[in-house]
Amino acid sequence: MDTTKSADTRARTLLDNSTLEQKMRWLVEQPAASPQQTQFPDGVLYPAQVACAPALTYTDGPFGIRGDTGVTAFPAPIAQAASWNAALSTAKGRTLADEAFRKRRNVFLGPSIASGRTPLNGRTSEYLGEDPLLSGDLAAAEIQGIQKGNPQAPVLSVLKHFVGNEQETDRTLSSSNIDERTLHQIYNLPFEIAVTKGSPGGVMCAYNQVNGVYSCENPTLLTDHLRKEMGFGGFVVSDFWAVTSTAASLKAGLDQELNKPSYWTPEKLKAALTAGQITSTQIDTAAFRVVRALISAGLFDRPLPATAAANVSTAANQAVARQVAEEGSVLLKNEAAALPLGGTKQTIAVIGPTASRTPTNGVSASTVCSATWLMPPGGTYVDCPTPVAPLDAITARAARNGSQVVFDNGSDPAKAARTAASADVAVVFGYYTEGEFADLPDISLDGGGDALISAVTAANPRTVVVLETGGPVLMPWLSKVKAVMQAWYPGVQQGNAIASLLWGDVNPSGKLPQTFPAALSDLPTAGSPRQYPGVLPGGGTVRPDGDQSIRQVDYSEGLKVGYRWYDSRNIAPLFPFGHGLSYTTFSYSTLNVTPPQTDGKQPIKVRFLVTNTGTRTGTEVAQVYLGLPAQAGEPPRRLAGWARVTLAPNTSRMVEVVVDPTAPNRPLSYWDAQADRWTTPSGQYTMQVGASSRNISLTSTFRVS
Repeated sequence: MDTTKSADTRARTLLDNSTLEQKMRWLVEQPAASPQQTQFPDGVLYPAQVACAPALTYTDGPFGIRGDTGVTAFPAPIAQAASWNAALSTAKGRTLADEAFRKRRNVFLGPSIASGRTPLNGRTSEYLGEDPLLSGDLAAAEIQGIQKGNPQAPVLSVLKHFVGNEQETDRTLSSSNIDERTLHQIYNLPFEIAVTKGSPGGVMCAYNQVNGVYSCENPTLLTDHLRKEMGFGGFVVSDFWAVTSTAASLKAGLDQELNKPSYWTPEKLKAALTAGQITSTQIDTAAFRVVRALISAGLFDRPLPATAAANVSTAANQAVARQVAEEGSVLLKNEAAALPLGGTKQTIAVIGPTASRTPTNGVSASTVCSATWLMPPGGTYVDCPTPVAPLDAITARAARNGSQVVFDNGSDPAKAARTAASADVAVVFGYYTEGEFADLPDISLDGGGDALISAVTAANPRTVVVLETGGPVLMPWLSKVKAVMQAWYPGVQQGNAIASLLWGDVNPSGKLPQTFPAALSDLPTAGSPRQYPGVLPGGGTVRPDGDQSIRQVDYSEGLKVGYRWYDSRNIAPLFPFGHGLSYTTFSYSTLNVTPPQTDGKQPIKVRFLVTNTGTRTGTEVAQVYLGLPAQAGEPPRRLAGWARVTLAPNTSRMVEVVVDPTAPNRPLSYWDAQADRWTTPSGQYTMQVGASSRNISLTSTFRVS
């Protein structure tokens, strides 16, 4: 407990004064978390832990603190990603840690990363988009907020789920079959960025197999990739019930079994020792990694409060949630300046069940506050019984302009159309629900949403659509509506955020972190059962009752994931990665890339001028993309950096984005599978600057020799 000594020394001292069974306690969550408890489920016994060990409480939490009341329901992480704001991710992490600690929880299972291989993934809303750099950087920023935000209330972050956990269908009985280059560049890379820049105390291994070996007993992933290549120094913990072996998982590099002792009971570990399948050194090493991470995070030195606070959702925390909702909402379409809403003494029709706090057939603003929990008792991922409903906030905001609001819940499209016809403008809310444990059958709106929007826009040509979905959505009515705002799952402050955006009190600045396809047939996995959902040994896709065979999911699209796929195949998406409009306009000019020739090791400075050419102050997310030489065999472009630029009307700013070849996103390199290393090819590189991956304004080149 001597805080003047290093975490390594303190952990080593503790373990040197521990029995073998006390070391084993650190290898399983429940005995690690309750150091003086000696009996655990199924009659598993341990001796009491050494006296200085802290009490630990793990919490799931990408959306907020799960399984408790009096907490803040944040917008879905995909909304956080749509802000493209690392500082906001840090603020969210700090707020999450504040609420966790005061609720007596000091190990935070989050943030989460996946690579957006298919929008049918039931957990799309939980992740940070399809690009490795964007998701890795924002995850790193959130980890910093969680672990460094308040040293007096320390919380350890566990980054998850490593790796290739890209679908909920048979996630525990499937193998993600990925070639080495794709694994490194698409699926490992965001974890490498987050580990390098964020230094999480833990990483959670996933349920699925990767190339035929379960993630939590895969030495290639846990030892070679995570520890040796990425330099991860924390501990690896399994997902719930994701351990399937005793010796193989320990030898592979797993350090802790989540939940109760199952495969890592003292009895099973001792049997493996006796059989020579594992060594006492391997037990000691796993325990050391856990203890060192807990000490490094401050959990030994700052005990949890004696009692949990009843309500930890402060005004300041709610303000962060509102900022995420405002900056993360994306204005997808705005024809003829339909938004922001203006004028006085108007009638505004608000239509759709998720606009109101009062349920319609069980659907209300609470339904889309967070992702849906698809196991009993149901509800949303984070407690959100009384969100600020859009209807209430819009009604209050309209009153300031002398306008009135009429509401229809949308259960009868014909009736809703009559309500819309009598109004000056109609604001229709569309939604779909998604969550852990199941993938989506499609990405169309729930509850007859397409028919409702079509009926309303036929009755009122000035129709605005607000979408509350966990990811991309198909829009067969898009050409008929005037404006579309993507609000994702907007959290407890949803109404205030949406109203402020509709009236332009806040100028939209969000940009899509994931491509919206025009049709499901455009997806990289479309038409190939082997790619998604994967096939069973007999070649079918439907699992017979009682069958426990492994579904084979072939990632044969390789590097062509997300916008890389659409760019490589020249497919026009509904809305491209990085797209997002504003109530003002921006122009780009004067691109300068230096040096024009480099050895591939020097930082490259990308300088360009951004000008607000409109009439309102606004924030532009200026994006920098990089194309590698043709011989690299890469998709046309990859995100290399971005900058959030806030400008008053008719003002300009020279923006500089530094592309560092030595950064963990390895912008100039590709993974050479034969050489087993990152390689920077010689030749001409193309630097592109613009407002989205498909809206490039400036292009320049440089050479690597």
